[in-house]
Amino acid sequence: MKPTRREVLGAAALPAALAAQQAPGLEAVIAARHDKSVEHLLKLQVTDPASSERGGIPDANDLYHPGSASGLVDAFNAAFHHPMSKFHKSPLMLERLRLSMDYFARSLSPDGNIDNPITNFNSPADTAFAVQNLAMAANIARKRSTPEVLAAITPTLKKAAGGLAKGGIHTPNHRWVLCAALAQVNEVMPDTSYLRRIGQWLAEGIDIDEDGQYDERSIIGYNIITNRAFVLMAEKLKRPELLDPVRRNLDSALYLTHPGDEMVTEVSHRQDRNQRGLIGLYWFPMHYMAWRDRNPVFASIARKYAATHAGLSLLMEFPQLLEPLPQGEPIPSDYEKHFKAMDVIRIRRGLTSATIMLRGDSRFFMLRRGDAVISAVRFASAFFGKGQFIPRQWSRPAGGGYLLKHSLTGPYYQPLDPPHRVRAGEWNEMRPERARTEVCFLEQSATIAETPKGFRLRLQSYGTDKVPVAVEVNVRGKEKLVMDGLTAARDGADAFQLSSGQAVIRAGSDVIRLGPGLRRNAYTQVRGAEARMPGGAVYLTGYTPFDHTIEFECG
Repeated sequence: MKPTRREVLGAAALPAALAAQQAPGLEAVIAARHDKSVEHLLKLQVTDPASSERGGIPDANDLYHPGSASGLVDAFNAAFHHPMSKFHKSPLMLERLRLSMDYFARSLSPDGNIDNPITNFNSPADTAFAVQNLAMAANIARKRSTPEVLAAITPTLKKAAGGLAKGGIHTPNHRWVLCAALAQVNEVMPDTSYLRRIGQWLAEGIDIDEDGQYDERSIIGYNIITNRAFVLMAEKLKRPELLDPVRRNLDSALYLTHPGDEMVTEVSHRQDRNQRGLIGLYWFPMHYMAWRDRNPVFASIARKYAATHAGLSLLMEFPQLLEPLPQGEPIPSDYEKHFKAMDVIRIRRGLTSATIMLRGDSRFFMLRRGDAVISAVRFASAFFGKGQFIPRQWSRPAGGGYLLKHSLTGPYYQPLDPPHRVRAGEWNEMRPERARTEVCFLEQSATIAETPKGFRLRLQSYGTDKVPVAVEVNVRGKEKLVMDGLTAARDGADAFQLSSGQAVIRAGSDVIRLGPGLRRNAYTQVRGAEARMPGGAVYLTGYTPFDHTIEFECG
């Protein structure tokens, strides 16, 4: 199977068996795992002298990413330099490393940048990711006095770094990836232009909010990349103050973790939104900060995930990762925390984990008990095609909990007064000039409160009568819906209506019960509602004035 571009870029981040302080043979185990990956990459790398892609590696779509060649350099370089690798000092590693570098060099634009064929062209940002791999390889070679490897890497590395010293970016995290790459290159080939460019970007300030989240809030994506960049900068530039955002983001991550270590990705602003990933993805910054700060919670995560996330190049570049860590402590599992900048409430009670999106998201309530997962509760009213409940305001009612509100109007429009012509294409532009009559109003709200057994959710919709309302409880696909009061809905496979009693969501020994049910009609996918989410769905239906309370019991 062909690897993805990301897999090749991270070829050196291969699994270790145990944390260093628990396994004296750690490096040998990592080296053995690394060798297996190298064997696979050797088979995939194009070696045909007649091929224009010689030295590269195809992805799953048969596209060739120049950045992936930097992952090959990283992997072959680590195997060549590590004494426990069976490829240690192998001429084959040098040959394939040079092939990779030749391909990368041919891919550079006159500006010193590479293309990312799926999206970005002449891209300093994609070049920065690749330069991080190349600079780490060069630094390992420099420390081990291997001039033949340095000679293969540094000329092209210098050209690419020159592009980064003047190039632009797309997104907030690109600044820090670019700065880290320049800091790494500067360690191998010092140049004041690199430091000057780093200073320009850092002068903008670091985009971290009071919740400890970077602007993109990319929980299993760019948070990790940004933390890595700041660790690299702090080390290479001897600027320990750059570790402060890393500490804050890692602390934040602890409270965005479900039972089983899955992360809360619903808050992300990037492509990892609503995707699945474990806190182990933070292994490198967690391990580094656990070592540096002697942080026991970070240490427990680092120790747990070294087996799947430690890598040979990183351990050569950061030998302190092999030093003993402090005694570990578990991730917090009993709290109610308000992330003020994100307007998100996180509640953990052991195996029970809830997320409340206070504003701006139709997936306003999520709940899980161990492996039993409700991915979202949503509701919508068939009100002028715009009745999807998306909270705009919230408050703390006197009785406790959280009250989320959304107000809507549905007007009709009168002729223009005085009359004048409306040309084609001007309807929307002219609508504010018309008098509004027969205005309909709708107030929608959700009140969420914790109970001794779980949570209580009161949903209300009122103002205009006889409006159909549908509540959707989305269930992750692997869980089993027990048929208690459920009947098949007209909305397709794995969709049910709960007429009365309770529905039971079961995953192994983990259970969530919800009810009582309500079925006043079969209109589950009301006009204007967002499309049904993947997985199972339990619907409750009614009409305005609508006032129904659902009890969620976790056990």
